[in-house]
Amino acid sequence: MCTFTRVLVPFVALTAALCLGAPPDKAALVFCAPGYPGTTEEAQSRMDEIAGSLGELSGWPKDRLSATYFPQEKAGLARLAEADAAIALVPLPFFLQHQATLKLTPRLAVVQKGLEATQAWALVAKKGTVKSAADLEGWQLFSTAGYAPDFVTKTALAGYALPASVKVTTGGQVLSALRKAATGTQKLAVLVDSEQAASLASLPFGAELEVVHTGPRLPVAVVATVGAKLSAAEWKVLAAAFSKVSTSALEGVRLTGFVPLDDAALAAATKSFGGAGK
Repeated sequence: MCTFTRVLVPFVALTAALCLGAPPDKAALVFCAPGYPGTTEEAQSRMDEIAGSLGELSGWPKDRLSATYFPQEKAGLARLAEADAAIALVPLPFFLQHQATLKLTPRLAVVQKGLEATQAWALVAKKGTVKSAADLEGWQLFSTAGYAPDFVTKTALAGYALPASVKVTTGGQVLSALRKAATGTQKLAVLVDSEQAASLASLPFGAELEVVHTGPRLPVAVVATVGAKLSAAEWKVLAAAFSKVSTSALEGVRLTGFVPLDDAALAAATKSFGGAGK
């Protein structure tokens, strides 16, 4: 082989690999759940356990796969923008909000402890104050998913025509918001997930609240690949690993497993959201 050919062949191979989105030497699994409890540092030991279990089951070199948890949207987005961020595990509101910009491809549904793979969100207000969506004129609507306001108004409450004046807010203090709603001193409704809705009756002030609307069943959270950072073959191996990952590691982050996506539910959610990430 001539000198020119010896130089050209590896150059062409490298160029082709880059164009195809060759897998990185290191791959990161990024958990981002805005409004959820815990800190990145507190969750790291569990993240290491999950990454280690997935990597071993996939037959990957030791330490090739890492995992990190972020309870803030901004920090999670910054990490997902890095070159090695290949897989995202995120709640449905986050997925819909950032699907387009991050080039997320949904792969699996996440099953959280206490929930099924799909759930219906519920709108809660002071008992007797909301008979129809029109009664929410000028109200505030609090939700842990409020960082994705279109999810709250268009997806979780699909078919419930909220007035344009409704202001969506967010945070992690669901109990505090429900307590305020129960007093009736301010025009406040709270959008809760199905686990939170099931616990309303157990609250000391639960008798003062009622569910005024329940939305359609939607995926709770998804595992998605980021761009083309993993090859199809590598994802196939990793997908099989997700179905066998250590249950002890998952229990530490309140997950019970991963199952195939409900494609119809996800398609309906995407359509109601508007089909465009922000």
